[in-house]
Amino acid sequence: MPQPVTDPHVNPSDETIATKGLAVRFLLAGDNSNGSIAAFELMVPAAQRLPAPAHSHDHYEETIYGVDGVLTWTVNGKQIDVGPGQALCIPRGAVHRFDNNGSKDAKMLCVITPAAIGPEYFREVFEVVNAAAGGPPDRARMADIMRRHGLTPAAPQT
Repeated sequence: MPQPVTDPHVNPSDETIATKGLAVRFLLAGDNSNGSIAAFELMVPAAQRLPAPAHSHDHYEETIYGVDGVLTWTVNGKQIDVGPGQALCIPRGAVHRFDNNGSKDAKMLCVITPAAIGPEYFREVFEVVNAAAGGPPDRARMADIMRRHGLTPAAPQT
């Protein structure tokens, strides 16, 4: 049974996890919300592609809110630009990824409901990205991490 949050405060999970300019700052994790919601800022430098493969998740929705810059999200093969003041809900099971195709850094607020993913996922993934030393990350290791955290890697595009 979930335990009530007894000492609520602003940004209880305030942690930044980063690699090569890409950064995730957790504002709220499942531990702080009885598992109902996780929220994090996603910062993506200009002209950066997502190093992880496209993926889906069957156990939660991911809602993206544009704060600064523009990210191009590809959801089930359809490209959707999300900029400041715009929101996109990625439903369970939808294959998706993002890229910053612009010349300006982007910042998005990402909300996961329920909070089925947390900081540990990003720590593990960024460790694999860093180990690649600028080359492509080990796809098998990435896929293993993704599956352990409830994400399903999409088949590689040919």
